[in-house]
Amino acid sequence: MADHHLAQLNIARLRAPIDSPELADFVARLPEIHDLAERSPGYVWRLQDDSGDATAFRPFDPDVIVNLTVWDSVESLRTFVYRTAHLEPMRRRREWFTPLDADHLVLWWIPAGSLPSIEEAARRLDLLRRNGPSAAAFTLREPFPAPDAVTESPGRDAPASRR
Repeated sequence: MADHHLAQLNIARLRAPIDSPELADFVARLPEIHDLAERSPGYVWRLQDDSGDATAFRPFDPDVIVNLTVWDSVESLRTFVYRTAHLEPMRRRREWFTPLDADHLVLWWIPAGSLPSIEEAARRLDLLRRNGPSAAAFTLREPFPAPDAVTESPGRDAPASRR
């Protein structure tokens, strides 16, 4: 078992109030997408309130919703995002959300068995926005290995017998 899991935060600025007709299609898809995530290989946890949703959490701005999840690896998150029915609503995101002028997604490693807080997630997003990708805050485009990851390819300084 891995010593670390991948925490993921993404935020989105709503084009209209969450209960508006403009967002009805988005809201109607949420239970399906949540269920899909929970059944996906590598899924560990997601932030939710008593109703099973996270759209009521608004730590950034009143019109910004959050999605905070934990996965066992970058690969499992990437598969869920880009190779499942999750992709269809992602393609429609411009209908429901306005573009942000800064990073909207951040990833970081947490000890297995722990859960991230919204406050920690906000700090990681700020770190990514200020410093760019690093081992402490990164993206799907520029992932960093888990602290417990073992690399199989030797570096330049490896003994010749291992090259």
